[in-house]
Amino acid sequence: MAATPTPPPTTFPEAPTPGAPPPPPRPRRRWVARVGALVVLLAFGTGAVVVVWKATEPQPPRPRAYRFAVPEVAVAPGTAAPTASPVPGNDRTAWVQRMADLTDMPARTVQAYVTAEDRTRAATPGCNLTWTTLAGVGRVESHHGEYDGTDVAQDGTLTKPIVGVPLDGSPGVQAIPDTDGGRLDGDPVWDRAVGSMQFLPATWARWSQRANADGQPPNPQNVDDAALTAARYLCASGGDLATGPGWWKAVLTYNASTKYARDVFSGAEAYARKSDEVVRGNR
Repeated sequence: MAATPTPPPTTFPEAPTPGAPPPPPRPRRRWVARVGALVVLLAFGTGAVVVVWKATEPQPPRPRAYRFAVPEVAVAPGTAAPTASPVPGNDRTAWVQRMADLTDMPARTVQAYVTAEDRTRAATPGCNLTWTTLAGVGRVESHHGEYDGTDVAQDGTLTKPIVGVPLDGSPGVQAIPDTDGGRLDGDPVWDRAVGSMQFLPATWARWSQRANADGQPPNPQNVDDAALTAARYLCASGGDLATGPGWWKAVLTYNASTKYARDVFSGAEAYARKSDEVVRGNR
């Protein structure tokens, strides 16, 4: 991947312009799978995911019953940013829990998004990153760290690693030879996206930051580290995320797909509206 974010063309195509430096190559959520545990087949056009388990593996956990609906927002790329929804200053703990209950997000992950926004606004005030944008990304990448039956522990660490399929040039994925000796993804041959925000090892090496400053290396399988790293990366990629061009530039650099960016936009907008309802006391 490129060491520095590369903005997509202003026409916002589905794929980068041939011959241009590629944006960070990131597999879409349909390719996320635990290493050696399952094979994911996508029924294109329907969005249905078929999970085929090896006979020697334990049966998969029951799918979680998600109730929160995210309407698709039909927005032209580059024309608008999602609605901003400030986090309440008082009784934040109760707000976090209420948001988690109403939106199918783990409370611990909501807290990670909010803390990442707070720290980013202090460090990079001109970026105007919102926690809802992080939540929009996290929903698409791993459903906030709950992919494949994973839970988020109280310290923010995922109860089992989320690791993508090998990026070996198979249909639908790019070919990205190993960059870290398999240290993060367990694969010494090909890179794989890792963690709740699905970072490639090379991207993680460039932008990662430990959230609690305890002297330990940043961990992509920790929602605090992953959210803060995503915030840093988005701000470096897009500039002012309160503007339509800035927001789309940042998200399309994260994943160069208009469909992906619309999914992130739709999630961010839905979370912002629900937060506003909670703050107003309507829910």
